[in-house]
Amino acid sequence: MKQDNAIEAFAALAQPTRLEAFRLLVKVGPKGLPALEISRQLGTKPSTLSGHLSILKRAGVLTATRHQREIHYAANLAQVNTLVQFLIADCCGGVIGDCFDSTGLESCADN
Repeated sequence: MKQDNAIEAFAALAQPTRLEAFRLLVKVGPKGLPALEISRQLGTKPSTLSGHLSILKRAGVLTATRHQREIHYAANLAQVNTLVQFLIADCCGGVIGDCFDSTGLESCADN
């Protein structure tokens, strides 16, 4: 992943409504949700949410699929994984395996 792509993804997520929408979609998994359901669950106006979802999609952290008249959004977990790999690429002197324990990331300072 290029630095510019990572910056765009972080910028897209650096807003409360967009971060809430992204976390909701991560929670529901690959099937995603229709835009109106996301709006309902977040208590956000559909017209406002539409712009936020577009920003997240453009940054690559969401995918959008049209199902008849509805647009379903889902977290792009492959892209998020790439983003995480970009962040930890130099962890522990580039030996990424040293940065993981059985529960996830472990601080390099703890090794």
